[in-house]
Amino acid sequence: MLPKNEFSKKVVLITGPAGNLGSAVVEQYLDEGSFLFLIDNRAERLSKLYPHLLNDQDHLLIPEIDLTNLNQVNEAITAGMKKFKRIDVLVHTAGGFQMGERVHEITETSWDFLLDLNIKTLLNITKAVIPHMLDQKSGKIITIGARPSLVGKAKMGAYSVAKAGVLRLTESLSAELKTSGINVNCVLPGTIDTPQNRKSMPGADTSKWVTPKSLAKIIKFLASEAANDIHGAAIPAYGA
Repeated sequence: MLPKNEFSKKVVLITGPAGNLGSAVVEQYLDEGSFLFLIDNRAERLSKLYPHLLNDQDHLLIPEIDLTNLNQVNEAITAGMKKFKRIDVLVHTAGGFQMGERVHEITETSWDFLLDLNIKTLLNITKAVIPHMLDQKSGKIITIGARPSLVGKAKMGAYSVAKAGVLRLTESLSAELKTSGINVNCVLPGTIDTPQNRKSMPGADTSKWVTPKSLAKIIKFLASEAANDIHGAAIPAYGA
């Protein structure tokens, strides 16, 4: 059982907070009384979803940040550190999915898109955040992989490689940081129950899908003191 209000006044940085998973994570930490530091790439999404947070002095929302641009990421983290002085938890939900091409048909455009969106964004955000966590000698980092990161799937070659890269980076970060008071772990969702997935797969058995709220609970556990001894884990969350 997690201690009550463990995350009260903890600074939680969430990338991709306007996404289906990101927004579930945001709501969870709002309920916990955390200070939220939200980074997204489109201003209108943050203002539409979180108008009540825009002028709340307890939180910081930074829109229009391209996570593939290290300079922009560094500027955002500098602003967050100026306000909060620390970052206790990083939940990196930013990423993306695309499939349909067989490996020998993968275009350079789709290859670069998926690797940048999934791997480069993780590399940039951790480059910017980890030095501060090392200074404070503590921190929790949770990344989002995918089931195809473990086994390649037909017409998912680029996506499988991208998410495998996320998992391997997570493991390497953990190996480097676990003696510095920093935990780094990865959640591997199966198909997430979102409006977009329901629309694109109308005949699917959704009872086997995992919900964003369920994933948010797993993320919360990995960010808790109860997970202090978990390092470099790949946590499967496949639903039924």
